[in-house]
Amino acid sequence: MKKIILLIYLFSCITYSQYEDTGTRGIYFSKKNYTHKEIPAFETSKDKLPSPILEDKPEWVKLYWKAWELAFDHFKQPPEGSPFVSNYLDEAFAPNIFQWDTFFMIMFARYAHHIFPSIQSLDNFYYRQYENGYICREIVEATGEDFVYEGREHTVNPPLFSWAEIENYKITGDKSRFAAVLPVLEKYAEWLEKYRKKENTRHYLYWQTGLGSGMDNTPRTGSGWVDMSAQMVMMYNDMSIMCRELYMADREISLKTKAKEIADRVNKFMWNEEDGLYYDVDDEGNQVKWKTVACFWPMLAGIANLHQADKLLINLKDPNSFWRKIPFPSLAADQKNYAADGKYWLGSVWAPTNVMIIKGLDKYGVENDNAYNFNEFAALATEEYLNGIYEVFKRTGTIWENYSAEAYARGVWSHPDFVGWTGCGPIELLIENIIGLRPNGVNNTLTWHLSRIDKHGIENLRFGNVTSSLICHQRESVNSPAEIEVHSDSTFDLTIERGHNNYKTFQIKKGTQKILMD
Repeated sequence: MKKIILLIYLFSCITYSQYEDTGTRGIYFSKKNYTHKEIPAFETSKDKLPSPILEDKPEWVKLYWKAWELAFDHFKQPPEGSPFVSNYLDEAFAPNIFQWDTFFMIMFARYAHHIFPSIQSLDNFYYRQYENGYICREIVEATGEDFVYEGREHTVNPPLFSWAEIENYKITGDKSRFAAVLPVLEKYAEWLEKYRKKENTRHYLYWQTGLGSGMDNTPRTGSGWVDMSAQMVMMYNDMSIMCRELYMADREISLKTKAKEIADRVNKFMWNEEDGLYYDVDDEGNQVKWKTVACFWPMLAGIANLHQADKLLINLKDPNSFWRKIPFPSLAADQKNYAADGKYWLGSVWAPTNVMIIKGLDKYGVENDNAYNFNEFAALATEEYLNGIYEVFKRTGTIWENYSAEAYARGVWSHPDFVGWTGCGPIELLIENIIGLRPNGVNNTLTWHLSRIDKHGIENLRFGNVTSSLICHQRESVNSPAEIEVHSDSTFDLTIERGHNNYKTFQIKKGTQKILMD
């Protein structure tokens, strides 16, 4: 009996120490005070935003502008008396900020970084970090206190801070944040290593909960979760990029090595060759075979090799599981708990996981013999996703938190006016996977995956120190020569790709010029 009491006592001490608030917050983040900055209005900012041109799809352009209009309503200042140190993106689900939501809002809002620096939304999480490294997934805007729902074990969201920082860097070319955020992220990684790996497992991978993962009522179990483990790989790889840019070579190598070690364990324990999917695992390393969108995180993390990516692609194309009327359901349609109306994470289509899948496909759409299949399917999936969002918008006048995979209808349950992350489709994916533009502000380059035949392009696209407008004129077929007009306020390199191994790079000069891609 004494042993049992001692074990209970020791367990309670360990549990408490994970979330012990010493009263000292934000010591690893250099920003300490809020500087007042006005919130921009959509009406006075619209002409400074990227303006898409899609002659054959004006409805998607209409949806694009609706998403931005809603987004500007979610740019917020800290309430009076709040300890927050920066203006921020607010998804308006509750009077709290959420990590999971904020990461994906940044994915589209970074295209307006020169108007509202959305990446600074993360500052408020960094400033409320505990002394031991813990950062709560949800924080009350008015007080800066943690908001805990159904227990502290659910308060750790996907560790995607570094991913958001790097993706923002790719557009802005501004690495000035890295020195300030790296100490925060290193301490957070230290906490995750200590408290998000269950002891005495065969796999030594990372666990999550439904609420913590962001997939609230997912039916998954196990002590090794695919998404959490893949996200840890992403975190270490992204931190290694920060170290490279800060000339910390030894630390860069150490972080890359850590990422590879985790990736190797993911492939060893979680990959199922027969099914062509990654699965969660139990303590003994046995796979827990739930087919959910979480199976695809190893693509975005770059863990899957090309053979594995091909098999994952086959699953995404399967009409019996993930390729539904609106792709991709959070739980595959051939699973026993699948709900046709969505039931939140039992089948609804969600922006964060669709972005994860499509950007994962993009990773394998580069420099391999099957690249065209990945790029083509990513564009097709985006088209079907946008069609669904637009059809529901046409009937309801707004954008929703999630959607049914089986009909042009909002998911059950979902909130309206939810640009919180649903703006990723009409903005980020429209620019990158429909128009096909991949800007890189780090080295002032732009890659254009040219696949449309209507008049299309964009005006006022800003990346690095370049603002450019590009229009491809209508042509008869995808094999016809492309006549492109470019106006830029600065020089940059434009690479135009038309299918596998058919690309050409042009040096764009300041001013207006016409180029012909044969």
